Amino acid sequence: MKKRFLYIPLIALMTSLSSCENGFDQLNTNPTAATALNPVFTFNNAIINASFPGGMLIFEEPIVQQMFTPNSGIVSGGNYNIDNRGSAGANAQLWQRYYRDNIRYLVDVIAKTKSDASRSNLYNMARLWKAYSFMVLTDSYGDIPYTEAGQGYLSSNVTPKYDTQESIYNDILKELTEATAALDATKPTEAGEIEFGGDITKWKRFGYSVMLRAGMRLSKINPTLAQSTVQKAVAGGVMQSNADNAAVRNNANYQNPVGTTLNSTEAANYYLTKTFVDYLKTNADPRLASIAVRYVGAKSGPEQTSARANRDPSVQIGMPLGYDNGTIPARATADGLSSFYDYSQLDRTRMGRFDVPTYLVTYAQTQLLLAEAAQRGWTTGNAADFYNAGITAHMKQLGDYDATSLVSDANIAAYLQKNPYVATRGLELINTQYWVASFLNGPEAFANFRRSGYPTLTPNPYPGKEIKGNFINRLSYPDAEISINQAKVNEAISRQGPDNLDTRVWWDKQ
Repeated sequence: MKKRFLYIPLIALMTSLSSCENGFDQLNTNPTAATALNPVFTFNNAIINASFPGGMLIFEEPIVQQMFTPNSGIVSGGNYNIDNRGSAGANAQLWQRYYRDNIRYLVDVIAKTKSDASRSNLYNMARLWKAYSFMVLTDSYGDIPYTEAGQGYLSSNVTPKYDTQESIYNDILKELTEATAALDATKPTEAGEIEFGGDITKWKRFGYSVMLRAGMRLSKINPTLAQSTVQKAVAGGVMQSNADNAAVRNNANYQNPVGTTLNSTEAANYYLTKTFVDYLKTNADPRLASIAVRYVGAKSGPEQTSARANRDPSVQIGMPLGYDNGTIPARATADGLSSFYDYSQLDRTRMGRFDVPTYLVTYAQTQLLLAEAAQRGWTTGNAADFYNAGITAHMKQLGDYDATSLVSDANIAAYLQKNPYVATRGLELINTQYWVASFLNGPEAFANFRRSGYPTLTPNPYPGKEIKGNFINRLSYPDAEISINQAKVNEAISRQGPDNLDTRVWWDKQ
């Protein structure tokens, strides 16, 4: 009997263990955990990461002479016409944000949706966003990884080859053509994407507007291809109003990197240039009142208080180029200012806030490109009408930053009357307006300045420049990329030219 009682608990224990083992998988599996990530969420990450980094203030904005700092150190770059390399350098920030983050997300989305007929619209949206993103990268650096880019996770290729910019542009045009045409409103429209909420019409207009931009980018290197591309884009249907604008809608959770920079460590360090302010003042441009603020009498950063803030266009004074933090105080005194903190800045309580949109491709820019295309005879329509529409659209767009930044209809009409389109100066007028309309879109302002040669800027006279020419022509490759992928980078350099600020990208030929 004793043995029987000893066996019974043992049998019961073994039975219990067997039961636990049978349910082990279910017991240790979280029933609410996701087993796969919806690729639309990955796509949204790519959209968010299209906001321009704070490094735009170090290179692109000073190069096109809209904003700069007189200070040195990590903010050295376009203000002194010198390179700024390193893993944290300004030349690396755009690369990291667009190539390291944006592209890898898009490659993943495309891989996950390519063979899924139910996600064809998401697949083609990702192709369009990828084409746009690669345009920003190749316009800034020249030859870059393209066909093998973003494959580190999918194929363990961490040393991708560099493609020529010409081949990249050819494929971008193919992608824009195919992906835009393939978008289909009768299929699932991906309402969860945060750019256009699944609006296929707006995505098509985005695709054709990027195509128009790409076509115009080729105006120097291949006018024939440029013209045919422009005509294809126009026939497809480009943006029709500011409601079609492509932008990253930043907020408290996903902040505008430029606004964050201007409202933190660099709040008292960046100023509107004399070039930019004088242009707006000379032409009585009402946008100056939307853009600028001057802390009158400020002798230090802490004295840039709301009580000193003056947004009256008549009192704005831009900081002249050619000075550093050792020489700018004397110039400020000569300009009748209390200190260099007294020069005009971007109003960081309105357009410079951390939660304002980052505009990528806009109706205003599109209309101005159409004005140039019409002026060149590449499309139908009146260049003056496109020109006026582009200026009007940008002045209206300013209201999206802040209600007080909106330019009134009366002020728009007065400006257009005083600054009419003149055909004999068409290219200059159009592209100078494009410069203004691309304010805070540093990569695009930089690219169009190189392509068009406008606005006509006086070279930065700072004496310590590293460049041989008058202006920076491209960004250099980041040191981190060189250390990881040196052989492929060297191949690109041997083909494209020295890895410096003087080398021109393929489409920027003299």
